[in-house]
Amino acid sequence: MPSRDATTHWEGGLQDGTGHVTLDSSNAGQFNVSFPTRAEDPNGQTSPEELIAAAHSSCLAMNLSGVLGGEKLTANSIDVSAEVTLSPAKGGGFEISGIAITLRADVDGLDDAKFQELAKTAEQTCPVSKALAGTTITLDASLGK
Repeated sequence: MPSRDATTHWEGGLQDGTGHVTLDSSNAGQFNVSFPTRAEDPNGQTSPEELIAAAHSSCLAMNLSGVLGGEKLTANSIDVSAEVTLSPAKGGGFEISGIAITLRADVDGLDDAKFQELAKTAEQTCPVSKALAGTTITLDASLGK
């Protein structure tokens, strides 16, 4: 499997500096970042937490699709949102203190109990979930259109 890469160029201090993130592997985007917009109003800029949320939500959607496929099921749709929270850390600095996942799927022929089991399996085996295992991840999963 290939690796993927992104780079960030930063100029200035933490409070007055700015950065520019480039998704190098895909060349799919370039994004401005700064600490004030990370900790306050995004003002049209992204943050490491938003990029993690994008990685987590897309990975989990793909992984649930694969888990369903293992059961010979195909979702009509899967919608995943990830809310990544940045908080002050004990001892100073900051930490990602939690990730709240909301997962909604429309899958014919699947009852809620089995769906909950498959959704939990998908979250636990998602490569991004595994990489973020050092933080609290909650999952709110339900069937429905």
